[in-house]
Amino acid sequence: MNVLVIWPPHIPSYFNAGHHLAVFQVGAYLRENDIKKVKCVDAGALNYTWKDIGDLLIQEKFDAIAIMNDFDAVDDFERFIKYANKLNPEAKIVTFGRLSKQIPGFFKNYNIDGIVESGDYEIGVKLFLNYLVNKDVEELHGLLIKKSSWHYTKPGLFIEPEEWVLPKVEEIPYNDYKNMYLNDANKFCGIPYRKELVVNVARGCPVGCEYCDVHVMQGRKERRLSVQRTIQYIKESFEKVDFDYVSMYAPTFTLNKKWVLNFCEELTEMGSIYPWKCVTTTFHLNEELIKAMSESGCVRISIGVETLDKKAKDSLPKIKQESEDNFNNVANWCDKYGIELNCFVILGLPGETIEGAQYTINKIHERKGRVRPTIYTPYNLLNENMSVEEVSSFNRQLFVDNVIDPEDELSIYEEFFGKDNHLTEVYKKIESKER
Repeated sequence: MNVLVIWPPHIPSYFNAGHHLAVFQVGAYLRENDIKKVKCVDAGALNYTWKDIGDLLIQEKFDAIAIMNDFDAVDDFERFIKYANKLNPEAKIVTFGRLSKQIPGFFKNYNIDGIVESGDYEIGVKLFLNYLVNKDVEELHGLLIKKSSWHYTKPGLFIEPEEWVLPKVEEIPYNDYKNMYLNDANKFCGIPYRKELVVNVARGCPVGCEYCDVHVMQGRKERRLSVQRTIQYIKESFEKVDFDYVSMYAPTFTLNKKWVLNFCEELTEMGSIYPWKCVTTTFHLNEELIKAMSESGCVRISIGVETLDKKAKDSLPKIKQESEDNFNNVANWCDKYGIELNCFVILGLPGETIEGAQYTINKIHERKGRVRPTIYTPYNLLNENMSVEEVSSFNRQLFVDNVIDPEDELSIYEEFFGKDNHLTEVYKKIESKER
């Protein structure tokens, strides 16, 4: 079977290389599980034209196509389907991704054959390919299958970390990803001028923020690679490609403090030769952890501050309804140990005023923090009967209709899209290996 796993071309609202990694994780898993001919294409990093897509479909003649979907890529999803149906009409098509986890029924409107609606992407796509061979619906989990009508299967499966197949770094367009981070004023997650290796350390999050989709996609129970396998993958990847630093891709990296301290000890014993960054929460940090992280090579910690406006705190999970003193403590520790503090801020949270949003941003800047803002996006309002235009507004850059006072909307857009002169300099701490 000849399989294409692809993120279709589109102009992204936001870019995070970790989100794109799923294309290559799915491909690697399929190869490891008896699907030997798999081509992985991330055309969502501004590295493909539609002519390139046409060439690919005509020349390769795939038996099956797995299309990654997302809030951003939904605008061009139908266009890719049209290309596939016309140029590679024999191919059976399945879609997987963040959006089909939220509203799988939305994709029943497209001329496709399957939808991964729950469980891990890899196993969902593999089961769909199995179905193309044996036609046994009873073996399926986490899928919507189109027969004479759409058929729901059993709940999706989550695979354990021991079964994850880490992708080949040689086929991932890391040079294109590096280009996406060059303009730090965009406030994307990467570090400008340096090449990033992304390691999918963990999946799942028990925090369960209403404005986050991780727990919906990956479950509330965390699953995590071993320290040894994580370090081995980093070591092997740096030997193959001239990476400059590592992004530890995990919803809450310091959730397991014992794991983190063990990881830091191992890296420190190696000479702290791999600069790295991560994402976590203020609640899951303390001075001991931050000190150990710094000594092992950590250059940036990202935390979900969301807001320091007391009027909007009630919209946050309890572990994020912390005092400003807790934020100040983390900021002090990061400053003390030479780590950049990157703060996720949500503008327009229920109850938040524009003055409250500005207060949050100013306080972070005062504490030498970097602000990465998004627009409040209530995913719970998504439904499968929405139009493409309505769904595409859930991109964390535009307000969904009727969730905020129109008089406040423009003021918040001015804050979000306005000029930001607080640009990172953390790249100066990372030696470039570019030749």
